[in-house]
Amino acid sequence: MPKKAEKKETTKETVEETVAVKESSKKATETKKETIENSNPSNTLSDFDWHNYEEGIDQVDEKQIKEFEKLVEENFVETLTNNVVEGTVVHMTDREAIIDINAKSEGVISLNEFRYNPSLKVGDKVEVLIDIREDATGQLILSHRKARVIKAWDRVNDAHDTGEIVNGFVKCRTKGGMIVDVFGIEAFLPGSQIDVKPIRDYDQYVNKTMEFKVVKINHEFKNVVVSHKALIEADIELQKKEIIKQLEKGQILEGVVKNITSYGVFMDLGGVDGLIHITDLSWSRINHPNEIVDLDQQLKVVILDFDEDKSRIQLGLKQLSKHPWEALADDVKVGDTVKGKVVVIADYGAFVEISEGVEGLIHVSEMSWSTHLRSAQDFFNVGDEIEAKILTFDREERKMSLGVKQLTPDPWTDITKKYPVDSKHKGIIRNFTNFGVFVELEEGVDGLIYISDLSWTKKIKHPREFCKSGDNIEVLVLELDVENRKLSLGHKQLSENPWNKYESEFALDSIHNSEIFEIVPKGATVKFNDDVVAFIPSRHMVKEDGSKLQKGESVDLKVIEFNKDSKRVVLSHTQTFKDIEEINKKVMNKKMQDDKLSSKNTIGDANEQLQELKDKMDGK
Repeated sequence: MPKKAEKKETTKETVEETVAVKESSKKATETKKETIENSNPSNTLSDFDWHNYEEGIDQVDEKQIKEFEKLVEENFVETLTNNVVEGTVVHMTDREAIIDINAKSEGVISLNEFRYNPSLKVGDKVEVLIDIREDATGQLILSHRKARVIKAWDRVNDAHDTGEIVNGFVKCRTKGGMIVDVFGIEAFLPGSQIDVKPIRDYDQYVNKTMEFKVVKINHEFKNVVVSHKALIEADIELQKKEIIKQLEKGQILEGVVKNITSYGVFMDLGGVDGLIHITDLSWSRINHPNEIVDLDQQLKVVILDFDEDKSRIQLGLKQLSKHPWEALADDVKVGDTVKGKVVVIADYGAFVEISEGVEGLIHVSEMSWSTHLRSAQDFFNVGDEIEAKILTFDREERKMSLGVKQLTPDPWTDITKKYPVDSKHKGIIRNFTNFGVFVELEEGVDGLIYISDLSWTKKIKHPREFCKSGDNIEVLVLELDVENRKLSLGHKQLSENPWNKYESEFALDSIHNSEIFEIVPKGATVKFNDDVVAFIPSRHMVKEDGSKLQKGESVDLKVIEFNKDSKRVVLSHTQTFKDIEEINKKVMNKKMQDDKLSSKNTIGDANEQLQELKDKMDGK
């Protein structure tokens, strides 16, 4: 007989017994009443059952009550909503499982909630949540899934509080990490918390069961964060302490390339990390560490240095091999011509590798005999195979300087024959300064034209007003200083100085009729030709009628100043008519003086004549 039927039968018998007890009690009460009526009143009061009279039932012994409560506690459960209780599977259908929780009736749970446990059978103990005590049909509604979630959260909280290690199933990848099933709860495993090493393939962890530590719980959003790295770090920390105790400078260890950066390589030495700087990877110059090593590559390295607590360990790879300078041939000396490859170019020069790990510097000044220093990029490119001559060589300091221009003859060797003074040449304008122009006559031979030697007639404030960089220009050698490698050139000296002719043409006090070209703040200008622009001061612009000269007016002008060196001509209009007045004035004065002298002589003569007549009359 099913258990439910047995319970119903038991209930029926209990009800019948209760009714019989009540009837028996009723009869006993009536009998007692009759006895009381017929008995002695004093005996009746003392023997009267007041509890039965007041409660309607006989008083039960305290021991019996406790035994009854114990039976109820053992066989029945509180069916309060949202309580998690343990039940037994008593029956299974194709779609449901009947669960007995020692309540008035059994509960029903869909088998979908037991998909994780396909081996579920009758008699198995399961945890369930009392979802609804009775639905509309009087059925007790249970949930195994909700009970698992509640219990799972309890277990997760306990694991977080106690630091317990839990097992989890990696379900899938997600943005930034993995989804892990822990006690039926989906937890987040960040990518940085999977392993101490950088992860390159996340898919290798999917569908695997791993150990984790609960590191964070957000109760508000029901989020759980777990870490596998924390467990590894704990083990590594123990290994690290053991390894660090044994570390010594110069010790050779074997490790695995953990990470590669632009500045070096991080090595895993079995729980301890060390760094090989890029300069300690190879004796040769490299641009990036991946030219030498690969990820996960096993290497032997040497300990170069570490700090006091040994948390930072500096490693070296190139130090395991002999220094290239030590392997350099003994017969290498200054003056030798060597071949090499350009490995680095800087503004000041180029580094050339003549053998693996052995480099020399070609300074930009040693690339060409030209005195105009340019960038090394104008001569070489990285990777070029070139020849150079050793200029300095220091094996102890491991330094070497090279030169390229020394492979060609020095153009200043026979400079006096090629460029004697007063010789004419053509050159290329290479550079400008405020005081002149540098002209290249050939590679390594440059000369300077001072700004004053560019033109006889033009007033040049800056050389760029006269010529452009890269233009060809004819020059005359003015001066040669072989010792200091200086060459003074001139351009205007190739033609005659026109101011020699202008000196006679515009001589002092000469008069010229010309048009006023422009009115300027302190006077006016007159343009005689492209070379000669004369100046008229304001005080010399006054005309004979008192007015001033105007632009475009043609008048007579007198040269009152001429300077060939400074190319200065000063004119005056006022002095043209003032000079005439002065001349007229001088003529008049001279005439008056002549007239006066003439009149004086006539009176004297008359006096002499009168005196002669008087003498004659007196008989003298």
